[in-house]
Amino acid sequence: MQKTALVTGITGQDGSYLAEFLIDKGYQVYGIIRRSSSFNTGRINHIYQDPHEPDPRLKLVYGDLNDASSLNKIMRELHPDEIYNLGAQSHVMVSFDVPEYTGDVTGLGTIRLLEAIREAGIKPKFYQASSSELYGLAQEIPQKETTPFYPRSPYACAKAYAFYIVRNYREAYGFFACNGILFNHESPRRGETFVSRKITRAVTRIKVGLQDKLYLGNLEARRDWGYAPEYIEAMWLMLQQPRPADFVIANGECHTVKEFVEEAFGLLGLDWHKHVEIDPRYLRPAEVDTLVGDSSKAERELGWRPKVQFKELVRIMVEADLELAKKETHMKNYRQG
Repeated sequence: MQKTALVTGITGQDGSYLAEFLIDKGYQVYGIIRRSSSFNTGRINHIYQDPHEPDPRLKLVYGDLNDASSLNKIMRELHPDEIYNLGAQSHVMVSFDVPEYTGDVTGLGTIRLLEAIREAGIKPKFYQASSSELYGLAQEIPQKETTPFYPRSPYACAKAYAFYIVRNYREAYGFFACNGILFNHESPRRGETFVSRKITRAVTRIKVGLQDKLYLGNLEARRDWGYAPEYIEAMWLMLQQPRPADFVIANGECHTVKEFVEEAFGLLGLDWHKHVEIDPRYLRPAEVDTLVGDSSKAERELGWRPKVQFKELVRIMVEADLELAKKETHMKNYRQG
Protein backbone atom coordinates (compact mmCIF):
# COMPACT_ATOMS: atom_id res chain seq x y z
CA MET A 1 0.00 0.00 0.00
CA GLN A 2 1.27 3.47 -0.89
CA LYS A 3 2.40 5.53 2.10
CA THR A 4 1.28 9.11 2.61
CA ALA A 5 3.62 11.79 3.93
CA LEU A 6 2.75 15.29 5.12
CA VAL A 7 5.49 17.94 4.99
CA THR A 8 5.46 21.38 6.56
CA GLY A 9 7.95 23.85 5.12
CA ILE A 10 7.78 22.08 1.78
CA THR A 11 8.68 25.23 -0.16
CA GLY A 12 12.03 25.55 1.65
CA GLN A 13 15.39 23.96 0.86
CA ASP A 14 14.84 20.82 2.92
CA GLY A 15 11.18 20.51 2.03
CA SER A 16 11.84 20.54 -1.69
CA TYR A 17 14.57 17.90 -1.47
CA LEU A 18 12.41 15.80 0.85
CA ALA A 19 9.47 15.97 -1.58
CA GLU A 20 11.69 14.63 -4.37
CA PHE A 21 13.13 11.94 -2.12
CA LEU A 22 9.75 10.69 -0.92
CA ILE A 23 8.23 10.70 -4.40
CA ASP A 24 11.15 8.59 -5.59
CA LYS A 25 10.35 6.20 -2.72
CA GLY A 26 6.77 5.88 -3.98
CA TYR A 27 5.01 8.10 -1.42
CA GLN A 28 1.99 10.29 -1.94
CA VAL A 29 3.27 13.63 -0.63
CA TYR A 30 1.18 16.47 0.74
CA GLY A 31 2.81 19.80 1.47
CA ILE A 32 1.35 22.47 3.72
CA ILE A 33 1.62 26.01 2.36
CA ARG A 34 0.31 29.28 3.71
CA ARG A 35 -2.34 31.16 1.74
CA SER A 36 -0.84 34.45 0.61
CA SER A 37 -1.00 36.93 -2.24
CA SER A 38 1.86 35.22 -4.05
CA PHE A 39 3.05 31.64 -4.49
CA ASN A 40 6.45 30.81 -3.01
CA THR A 41 6.84 27.48 -4.76
CA GLY A 42 9.96 28.13 -6.81
CA ARG A 43 11.91 25.22 -5.31
CA ILE A 44 9.18 22.68 -6.12
CA ASN A 45 7.73 24.08 -9.34
CA HIS A 46 9.66 21.50 -11.37
CA ILE A 47 7.44 18.90 -9.67
CA TYR A 48 4.27 20.77 -8.88
CA GLN A 49 3.80 23.01 -11.90
CA ASP A 50 5.30 21.03 -14.76
CA PRO A 51 3.21 22.34 -17.69
CA HIS A 52 3.51 19.05 -19.52
CA GLU A 53 2.93 16.55 -16.74
CA PRO A 54 2.39 17.81 -13.14
CA ASP A 55 3.24 15.02 -10.73
CA PRO A 56 0.05 13.85 -8.99
CA ARG A 57 2.16 12.42 -6.18
CA LEU A 58 2.71 15.94 -4.82
CA LYS A 59 -0.32 17.90 -3.66
CA LEU A 60 -0.36 21.18 -1.74
CA VAL A 61 -2.86 21.98 0.98
CA TYR A 62 -3.45 25.26 2.76
CA GLY A 63 -2.57 25.50 6.41
CA ASP A 64 -0.39 27.36 8.87
CA LEU A 65 1.61 26.38 11.93
CA ASN A 66 0.06 29.25 13.85
CA ASP A 67 -3.48 28.14 12.98
CA ALA A 68 -4.55 25.07 14.95
CA SER A 69 -7.90 24.72 13.18
CA SER A 70 -6.25 24.30 9.77
CA LEU A 71 -3.88 21.66 11.15
CA ASN A 72 -6.75 19.76 12.81
CA LYS A 73 -8.66 19.74 9.53
CA ILE A 74 -5.65 18.45 7.59
CA MET A 75 -5.07 15.60 10.05
CA ARG A 76 -8.71 14.51 9.97
CA GLU A 77 -8.80 14.52 6.18
CA LEU A 78 -5.39 13.08 5.24
CA HIS A 79 -4.47 10.60 8.01
CA PRO A 80 -0.79 10.71 6.95
CA ASP A 81 1.53 7.79 7.70
CA GLU A 82 4.51 10.09 8.24
CA ILE A 83 4.77 13.77 9.15
CA TYR A 84 7.89 15.86 8.65
CA ASN A 85 7.78 19.16 10.50
CA LEU A 86 10.29 21.33 8.66
CA GLY A 87 8.29 24.56 8.84
CA ALA A 88 9.68 27.40 10.95
CA GLN A 89 10.90 30.97 11.03
CA SER A 90 14.37 29.56 10.59
CA HIS A 91 16.69 32.54 10.28
CA VAL A 92 18.67 33.04 13.49
CA MET A 93 19.41 36.75 13.04
CA VAL A 94 15.81 37.50 12.04
CA SER A 95 14.62 35.80 15.23
CA PHE A 96 16.13 38.64 17.25
CA ASP A 97 13.95 41.07 15.28
CA VAL A 98 10.74 39.02 15.49
CA PRO A 99 11.15 36.91 18.65
CA GLU A 100 7.45 36.52 19.41
CA TYR A 101 6.59 35.42 15.88
CA THR A 102 9.55 33.02 15.90
CA GLY A 103 8.38 31.48 19.17
CA ASP A 104 4.83 31.16 17.89
CA VAL A 105 5.68 29.40 14.63
CA THR A 106 8.90 27.57 15.46
CA GLY A 107 7.99 26.58 19.01
CA LEU A 108 4.23 26.54 19.48
CA GLY A 109 3.66 25.44 15.89
CA THR A 110 5.11 22.08 16.87
CA ILE A 111 2.66 21.51 19.70
CA ARG A 112 -0.22 22.54 17.47
CA LEU A 113 0.80 19.76 15.11
CA LEU A 114 1.18 17.23 17.91
CA GLU A 115 -2.18 18.16 19.40
CA ALA A 116 -3.83 17.92 15.99
CA ILE A 117 -2.45 14.38 15.72
CA ARG A 118 -3.64 13.46 19.21
CA GLU A 119 -7.12 14.92 18.75
CA ALA A 120 -7.55 13.22 15.38
CA GLY A 121 -6.75 9.87 17.00
CA ILE A 122 -4.22 8.93 14.34
CA LYS A 123 -0.77 7.40 14.81
CA PRO A 124 1.65 8.70 12.20
CA LYS A 125 5.41 8.67 12.61
CA PHE A 126 6.58 12.21 13.35
CA TYR A 127 9.86 13.91 12.48
CA GLN A 128 10.82 17.20 14.11
CA ALA A 129 13.51 19.35 12.52
CA SER A 130 15.73 20.31 15.43
CA SER A 131 18.88 22.37 15.05
CA SER A 132 22.51 22.53 16.10
CA GLU A 133 21.69 26.04 17.34
CA LEU A 134 20.27 24.27 20.41
CA TYR A 135 23.85 23.85 21.61
CA GLY A 136 24.64 27.56 21.32
CA LEU A 137 27.37 28.26 23.84
CA ALA A 138 28.67 24.73 23.38
CA GLN A 139 29.33 22.80 26.57
CA GLU A 140 31.53 20.26 24.79
CA ILE A 141 33.13 19.74 21.41
CA PRO A 142 31.98 17.93 19.37
CA GLN A 143 28.30 18.01 20.27
CA LYS A 144 26.30 14.80 20.48
CA GLU A 145 22.84 13.70 21.63
CA THR A 146 23.79 13.91 25.32
CA THR A 147 25.42 17.36 25.14
CA PRO A 148 23.48 19.92 27.23
CA PHE A 149 21.63 22.63 25.32
CA TYR A 150 22.59 26.29 25.72
CA PRO A 151 20.46 28.23 23.19
CA ARG A 152 21.66 31.73 22.31
CA SER A 153 18.86 33.17 20.16
CA PRO A 154 15.04 33.34 20.14
CA TYR A 155 15.15 30.83 17.28
CA ALA A 156 17.23 28.37 19.31
CA CYS A 157 15.01 28.83 22.37
CA ALA A 158 11.93 28.09 20.26
CA LYS A 159 13.63 24.99 18.85
CA ALA A 160 14.45 23.88 22.40
CA TYR A 161 10.77 24.05 23.34
CA ALA A 162 9.87 22.07 20.22
CA PHE A 163 12.55 19.45 20.98
CA TYR A 164 11.31 18.84 24.50
CA ILE A 165 7.61 18.85 23.64
CA VAL A 166 8.26 16.19 20.99
CA ARG A 167 10.10 14.10 23.56
CA ASN A 168 7.26 14.70 26.05
CA TYR A 169 4.58 13.49 23.64
CA ARG A 170 6.70 10.46 22.85
CA GLU A 171 6.87 9.55 26.53
CA ALA A 172 3.40 10.68 27.61
CA TYR A 173 1.31 9.43 24.69
CA GLY A 174 3.49 6.82 23.02
CA PHE A 175 3.99 8.86 19.86
CA PHE A 176 6.56 7.62 17.36
CA ALA A 177 8.28 11.00 17.34
CA CYS A 178 11.92 11.78 16.55
CA ASN A 179 14.08 14.88 16.78
CA GLY A 180 16.74 15.23 14.11
CA ILE A 181 19.39 17.62 15.42
CA LEU A 182 20.76 18.69 12.06
CA PHE A 183 23.89 20.77 11.82
CA ASN A 184 24.27 23.32 9.03
CA HIS A 185 23.35 21.78 5.71
CA GLU A 186 23.55 23.74 2.49
CA SER A 187 22.86 23.51 -1.23
CA PRO A 188 22.13 25.68 -4.26
CA ARG A 189 18.56 25.89 -2.92
CA ARG A 190 19.62 27.50 0.35
CA GLY A 191 17.95 30.87 1.02
CA GLU A 192 20.08 33.79 -0.10
CA THR A 193 20.10 35.45 3.35
CA PHE A 194 21.90 32.46 4.93
CA VAL A 195 25.64 33.01 5.12
CA SER A 196 26.73 30.09 2.93
CA ARG A 197 24.47 31.06 0.00
CA LYS A 198 25.11 34.74 0.61
CA ILE A 199 28.79 34.04 0.02
CA THR A 200 28.38 31.88 -3.09
CA ARG A 201 25.85 34.27 -4.66
CA ALA A 202 28.14 37.23 -4.01
CA VAL A 203 31.38 35.68 -5.26
CA THR A 204 29.78 34.60 -8.53
CA ARG A 205 28.09 37.98 -9.07
CA ILE A 206 31.42 39.68 -8.36
CA LYS A 207 33.08 37.38 -10.89
CA VAL A 208 30.72 38.45 -13.69
CA GLY A 209 30.70 42.13 -12.67
CA LEU A 210 27.23 42.40 -11.16
CA GLN A 211 28.46 43.53 -7.72
CA ASP A 212 31.70 44.46 -6.02
CA LYS A 213 31.30 43.98 -2.26
CA LEU A 214 30.16 41.27 0.15
CA TYR A 215 29.18 42.37 3.65
CA LEU A 216 29.41 39.81 6.45
CA GLY A 217 29.42 39.61 10.24
CA ASN A 218 31.53 37.28 12.36
CA LEU A 219 34.14 35.64 10.12
CA GLU A 220 35.52 33.56 13.00
CA ALA A 221 32.28 31.65 13.70
CA ARG A 222 33.00 27.94 13.25
CA ARG A 223 30.38 25.67 11.74
CA ASP A 224 29.86 22.09 10.60
CA TRP A 225 28.60 22.33 7.01
CA GLY A 226 27.05 19.41 5.12
CA TYR A 227 25.12 18.81 1.90
CA ALA A 228 21.35 19.12 2.33
CA PRO A 229 20.19 16.27 0.02
CA GLU A 230 22.21 13.78 2.11
CA TYR A 231 20.63 15.00 5.34
CA ILE A 232 17.17 14.39 3.91
CA GLU A 233 17.87 10.66 3.80
CA ALA A 234 18.71 10.74 7.51
CA MET A 235 15.31 12.26 8.29
CA TRP A 236 13.57 9.46 6.47
CA LEU A 237 15.74 6.76 8.03
CA MET A 238 14.75 7.90 11.53
CA LEU A 239 11.12 7.12 10.78
CA GLN A 240 11.93 3.67 9.39
CA GLN A 241 13.37 2.36 12.67
CA PRO A 242 11.52 0.00 15.05
CA ARG A 243 11.67 2.57 17.89
CA PRO A 244 11.74 6.39 17.91
CA ALA A 245 14.88 8.19 19.02
CA ASP A 246 16.74 11.48 18.62
CA PHE A 247 19.82 11.80 16.40
CA VAL A 248 22.58 14.28 15.65
CA ILE A 249 23.18 14.57 11.90
CA ALA A 250 26.47 16.26 11.02
CA ASN A 251 29.54 16.12 8.83
CA GLY A 252 32.00 16.24 11.70
CA GLU A 253 34.17 18.87 9.99
CA CYS A 254 34.56 22.35 11.50
CA HIS A 255 35.38 25.41 9.39
CA THR A 256 35.17 29.16 9.96
CA VAL A 257 33.08 31.51 7.87
CA LYS A 258 36.40 32.95 6.71
CA GLU A 259 37.44 29.54 5.39
CA PHE A 260 34.15 29.30 3.47
CA VAL A 261 34.88 32.72 1.97
CA GLU A 262 38.46 31.78 1.10
CA GLU A 263 37.37 28.55 -0.58
CA ALA A 264 34.58 30.16 -2.60
CA PHE A 265 36.65 33.11 -3.81
CA GLY A 266 39.62 30.84 -4.50
CA LEU A 267 37.56 28.65 -6.80
CA LEU A 268 37.00 31.66 -9.05
CA GLY A 269 40.51 33.06 -8.75
CA LEU A 270 39.46 36.12 -6.73
CA ASP A 271 41.15 37.79 -3.76
CA TRP A 272 38.47 37.95 -1.08
CA HIS A 273 40.31 40.70 0.83
CA LYS A 274 39.42 43.14 -1.98
CA HIS A 275 35.71 42.45 -1.80
CA VAL A 276 34.67 41.38 1.73
CA GLU A 277 33.85 43.92 4.43
CA ILE A 278 32.56 43.51 7.97
CA ASP A 279 29.17 45.09 8.71
CA PRO A 280 28.24 45.28 12.43
CA ARG A 281 24.57 44.86 11.48
CA TYR A 282 25.29 41.20 10.82
CA LEU A 283 26.76 40.52 14.26
CA ARG A 284 24.39 38.63 16.56
CA PRO A 285 23.54 40.06 20.00
CA ALA A 286 24.73 36.70 21.41
CA GLU A 287 27.25 34.89 19.24
CA VAL A 288 27.56 31.14 18.77
CA ASP A 289 31.24 30.42 18.29
CA THR A 290 31.72 26.71 17.54
CA LEU A 291 29.24 24.08 16.37
CA VAL A 292 30.53 20.70 15.22
CA GLY A 293 28.58 17.47 15.50
CA ASP A 294 29.28 13.86 16.34
CA SER A 295 26.89 11.71 14.27
CA SER A 296 28.33 8.36 15.33
CA LYS A 297 24.95 7.29 16.76
CA ALA A 298 23.32 7.88 13.36
CA GLU A 299 26.07 5.91 11.65
CA ARG A 300 25.69 3.07 14.14
CA GLU A 301 21.87 2.86 14.29
CA LEU A 302 20.72 4.31 10.96
CA GLY A 303 23.63 3.29 8.77
CA TRP A 304 23.95 6.94 7.72
CA ARG A 305 27.17 8.80 7.04
CA PRO A 306 27.89 11.92 4.97
CA LYS A 307 29.69 11.71 1.64
CA VAL A 308 30.01 15.30 0.44
CA GLN A 309 32.67 17.12 2.43
CA PHE A 310 33.36 20.83 2.84
CA LYS A 311 35.37 21.65 -0.27
CA GLU A 312 33.03 19.72 -2.56
CA LEU A 313 30.01 21.39 -0.99
CA VAL A 314 31.42 24.87 -1.66
CA ARG A 315 32.26 23.85 -5.23
CA ILE A 316 28.72 22.56 -5.86
CA MET A 317 27.22 25.83 -4.63
CA VAL A 318 29.66 28.09 -6.46
CA GLU A 319 29.17 26.26 -9.76
CA ALA A 320 25.37 26.47 -9.47
CA ASP A 321 25.43 30.16 -8.56
CA LEU A 322 27.90 30.96 -11.33
CA GLU A 323 25.37 29.66 -13.85
CA LEU A 324 22.71 31.80 -12.19
CA ALA A 325 24.96 34.88 -12.29
CA LYS A 326 25.68 34.32 -15.99
CA LYS A 327 21.92 34.20 -16.67
CA GLU A 328 21.51 37.44 -14.73
CA THR A 329 24.22 39.03 -16.88
CA HIS A 330 22.54 37.81 -20.05
CA MET A 331 19.20 39.26 -18.96
CA LYS A 332 20.84 42.56 -18.01
CA ASN A 333 22.53 42.82 -21.39
CA TYR A 334 19.30 41.86 -23.14
CA ARG A 335 17.38 44.66 -21.41
CA GLN A 336 20.09 47.20 -22.13
CA GLY A 337 20.39 46.08 -25.73
